[in-house]
Amino acid sequence: MASENNTKVTIETTVNAPVEKVWEYWTEPNHLTKWNSASDDWHTPFAENDLRAGGKFLSRMEAKDGSFGFDFGGVYDEVKLHEFISYTLGDGRKVETTFINQENDTKIIQVFDPETENPIEMQQQGWQAILNNFKKYSEQQ
Repeated sequence: MASENNTKVTIETTVNAPVEKVWEYWTEPNHLTKWNSASDDWHTPFAENDLRAGGKFLSRMEAKDGSFGFDFGGVYDEVKLHEFISYTLGDGRKVETTFINQENDTKIIQVFDPETENPIEMQQQGWQAILNNFKKYSEQQ
């Protein structure tokens, strides 16, 4: 469900890795399935990604106990290699991710339209937890 107001939510982190590695780990499905969860009891068993304007992506997110799952997907609006990705989710919400090269570090800033079913703070915490998992995964590889 699309956001009914103009609220945008921003999350960010700095990954101790060069932007080329960060980009690869962010966009390639074989990496995405290893970090894309907000907690240890969730996982992403399947992901596909056609990283280009007009290309589609899909991640299957599931509780490890099988009690719940959902598809997270959309269509890319803009892709600038090692710099920027924007997409529109299946419900019409927009997401923008910026990658800022800082020598051997990469700052990631993600701005998204919240959905209307859950509190904004909860959504921000969930998306931040996934971003934190990405940071941890990228720095350990």
